[in-house]
Amino acid sequence: MTAPTVSVQNATRERLNKYDRLRGREVNTGEFWDVVVITAADKNQELAYQLQIKDKLRRKELPLGLNYLVFADPPGAKIVLEAHIKFDKCGFTALAHPSSLAIGTTHGVFVLEPTTETAQLELEYRTCHRFLHKPSIEEMHTFGAVCKTSQNFLKYSSRENYSILRSDSEFVYTDSTYYFDQQTAKVLLALFNQMGGIHCEIDAYGDFLQALGPGASSEYTRNLANVSKEEPQLVAIREKIFFLLKGTPLNIIALNNSRFYHIGTTQEYLFNFTSNPDLRAELNLLFKAFCISLSAAKESGNAVCVIHSIIESGCSVASGTVIEYSRLGRNVSVGNNTIISGCWINHQAVLPPNCFLHSICVKVDGKSGFVTIAFSIDDNLKKSVDCTSKINLLQFFGVPLTNCLEKWGLSDSKCFSEDTKCMSLWNAHLFPLCTSLPDSVMATLKMVNALQNSKTFQLAEEDKLLSVEESIFLKDVVTMLKFREELCEEIGMQLQKLTYL
Repeated sequence: MTAPTVSVQNATRERLNKYDRLRGREVNTGEFWDVVVITAADKNQELAYQLQIKDKLRRKELPLGLNYLVFADPPGAKIVLEAHIKFDKCGFTALAHPSSLAIGTTHGVFVLEPTTETAQLELEYRTCHRFLHKPSIEEMHTFGAVCKTSQNFLKYSSRENYSILRSDSEFVYTDSTYYFDQQTAKVLLALFNQMGGIHCEIDAYGDFLQALGPGASSEYTRNLANVSKEEPQLVAIREKIFFLLKGTPLNIIALNNSRFYHIGTTQEYLFNFTSNPDLRAELNLLFKAFCISLSAAKESGNAVCVIHSIIESGCSVASGTVIEYSRLGRNVSVGNNTIISGCWINHQAVLPPNCFLHSICVKVDGKSGFVTIAFSIDDNLKKSVDCTSKINLLQFFGVPLTNCLEKWGLSDSKCFSEDTKCMSLWNAHLFPLCTSLPDSVMATLKMVNALQNSKTFQLAEEDKLLSVEESIFLKDVVTMLKFREELCEEIGMQLQKLTYL
């Protein structure tokens, strides 16, 4: 383990130990924050956070004697703030992180203006010539985004970057968070009002940052390679944004001793929580946290992450898997690289590898019910088609959706509403609404297993099916948290019993 990672790990452990000493007691002035403010995506999530905070205070898992406030964001665009560095420049200011060229191909990359400084510092204030959105390695070289490492720079690099940059001797600065000043906000707001709102998808990185800096070119406005849905007015709106922002400075704060972990996909989630030693070391993460995973459970390999769950004796869990807020019975077999969240499986079941399984409690017509959604971790939920004759282009667990519907005895009209103009796995009515959590899991697993084993599983005509989109909108957070609370109490009692023995 290199020195930078050891330093980060020691600092994290020191903070965690300090926080641990504050749990369950009244804090003095200056020991902790005066107030903790949490933002929620909507009113339902606001309620969920408030209930969780209340339970944590009751169990003395949080520092006491201060206000914990939760505010739901209004509908529309969201804001996430960090204010540890000076943001006093005009225009845009973005945080930049040293990364390998391979990472640069899937993120934004900054082409920095030359600097007269000879020494590279832990934190540098720079200006950006232009911004490249998910460029190829050839493009990074062509536009001058590639930087050379130096011994002084390596001193400030984290463990993963240190080893990559030392061997490759080249790196790029990739994006994460950015900010803009009030004058820029007013300019963008004026454009929004002038257009009467925005009726197509605008990318906050690709469409805003590519317009900035003296080297910016309008060519990107016609490049639709990274667009999830092509709208007729998209190119025209992009061009308006480009000419509006053209000439606006893009300031860079280069954090040379930083790590940017992106956990936005199922693959990234699995990698970071089961396989990535750096994240685990630097944040002092555990493979097993507040769980009962009995010794008789057959976990193949060490890379199994279990969070707030009960895995009974006889359950088999393959490597590369994450299980959270779930209960798995003795006759359950889980394939590798699988995510299980909020599920209760109390019958014999086989979960295929590379699977995402998540149960949601919903409220339909005033009654609580359960829906379990399942996808392959490789399924593309954003891919859409504009008519039912093209839904064979959508794939569910690698099988064309038309074939899936045939095996389940579903019609196109049952799967998609008549007025749906953009059809995708996200808004497809696929998952049965059930009265109990275990029944919900088993119904969805039977559908998945029918595809895996080339069998037929007929859904009844009267079965009500929900999409992922509907399930999230109809979520019943109170009942969902009740299941977690019951798990918490049982895990606590069993752990107490094991400690006593």
